[in-house]
Amino acid sequence: MTKNDDIFSGPLVWVIAIAAVLILFNQIQLYQLSTMLGTPVLPGSTSTIVRTFSGGDLKEVDVNNIKSTPQAVAAVVDLSGAKDAQSVINAMIPQGTPDYGKDLGISYDDPVTALQFLAYKLYPAIKQDVQQNNPDVWQRYLNLATKPVGISCEYCCGVGPVSITAQGQLTCGCSHAPAIHAITLYLMKNTDMNDAEVLREVMRWKALWFPKNMVEIGMKLAGGDSSVLADVPSMVGGC
Repeated sequence: MTKNDDIFSGPLVWVIAIAAVLILFNQIQLYQLSTMLGTPVLPGSTSTIVRTFSGGDLKEVDVNNIKSTPQAVAAVVDLSGAKDAQSVINAMIPQGTPDYGKDLGISYDDPVTALQFLAYKLYPAIKQDVQQNNPDVWQRYLNLATKPVGISCEYCCGVGPVSITAQGQLTCGCSHAPAIHAITLYLMKNTDMNDAEVLREVMRWKALWFPKNMVEIGMKLAGGDSSVLADVPSMVGGC
């Protein structure tokens, strides 16, 4: 055996093999993620996932092109400056009280109390009111909430990104389901937000109630290491 043969049969060959496997695994993960987001990147390509966030008013966002919760996050959440876990959390987890929160008595800082109010007090009332007295708003709500844009409790109940029927009936009995639909209906009826702005607000509450899952989406979109989220709670508020 020559000296060169010894080199290529020793530890170096294992290092090369392991590196090749890691590179292949990374390419497969990139392809799977980019396919899920609707922007496939073939292994070996130098293309990157395109972030579609278009600014504060979201006037350019077409919600009809959104096919999943990750796509919704990419479309309405500004992750352009997110470089690590904390910056993604800052971008996705809201703090304080939104303008409409003063009227409803809810705050981002107390998501459990907000969850209970939205699910058990606001939802039955706002659904009945809109369905009976605001047919245009009701139809607008159905047009958005029956699309796979993530207005759902998918991370606790597995219903996916849609959690109502075509007629507007909930497909899940957990508290997160009526809560997330209550905020959607309320914003459509009582604010001048467009559909993308309503969806952004829904994603904020969804991030508060499902921090681990939602921030993990943000981390993947921003290109960060989602393993740092191991100790983040999966769900806030009971099912």
